[in-house]
Amino acid sequence: MSSNLALENLDAAPRRVRELAQLGPVAQLRAGRLPRRLAQLTVGLVLYGVTLAMLIRGTLGNASWDVLHQGMAEHLPISIGTAVIVMSLVVLLFWIPLREKPGLGTIANSFVVGLVADATLRVLAEPDVMWERVLLMIGGVVLNALATALYIGSQLGPGPRDGLMTGLHRRTKLPIGVVRTALEVVVVAIGFALGGVVGIGTILYTLSIGPLVQLMLPRFIVELPGQRD
Repeated sequence: MSSNLALENLDAAPRRVRELAQLGPVAQLRAGRLPRRLAQLTVGLVLYGVTLAMLIRGTLGNASWDVLHQGMAEHLPISIGTAVIVMSLVVLLFWIPLREKPGLGTIANSFVVGLVADATLRVLAEPDVMWERVLLMIGGVVLNALATALYIGSQLGPGPRDGLMTGLHRRTKLPIGVVRTALEVVVVAIGFALGGVVGIGTILYTLSIGPLVQLMLPRFIVELPGQRD
């Protein structure tokens, strides 16, 4: 397939690098292995929403974008989950100059993550002891990276924020880890200015999410028929 997005494979042993195919929305659905890809997309998006709630309930600092979402919720009569949905639609506008191609995963991400985050916040209580908060923080960061790798790897279109990441990666040729970390820093700064909560969890997330996604993503890309050598 033409114009593939090569991803760095960190394995020491020589192996063929898996790639994300640059496909339009219809081609994504026709590319094959759809049941496996839909299942992986669903698990990834639900897990993503759950991990955002985990970090919020940990109270040690929100995920980078949630600092912005919380700042928006402070100034608008909306929940954090609704802020996630609104910002998703705004970020999609930045796809236009990057010529990113949306898909089913893009649309699903725009709504599912925010809805799941709100639902999880309603049932997940804030811990009373510090070790539980630390566990929520660390688990939230690592599982969020896994969720990102799962739904991007389904090859049904990245979410709005991760499409911005992969689009900038493709245009600038910078490593995904570098691009993701730079985006997180900018978003945290804006969110903090709006009143979003920043803490050690935010710092951990901002500095580690890019490298973690870079490490996990090649392992979860669903290889499509025609991509194999």
